[in-house]
Amino acid sequence: MAGTGTAWRPPRACDDYWSEYKHCKSLLHRFHCYYTLGEAPPCQQCKADYYTCRDWEKHQTTEAKEALRGSERQRVAQQQKHAPVWELRKKPPADWHLPLDYRNPKDS
Repeated sequence: MAGTGTAWRPPRACDDYWSEYKHCKSLLHRFHCYYTLGEAPPCQQCKADYYTCRDWEKHQTTEAKEALRGSERQRVAQQQKHAPVWELRKKPPADWHLPLDYRNPKDS
């Protein structure tokens, strides 16, 4: 953004990092992660990002800026690592307009 006259800002508001941390620490989320993944979620990065963001707001250091950028890149890469569950179609099926064949389960 150099040369645009706009100062760099964190990708998200600092309160968003804190909300993400609180959600990560919630009992329901921890139970869900333990049930689906077999382990509790790591929440330390959310908390570290919050404090780094606050440090950026106060002092605007290069270290805080680079730490937030790196963390956001890592977060996006982690999200893109998982393949989609459904294969996306390029166009609808040829017979999309035909009525569905409903059958009564009692008739079978």
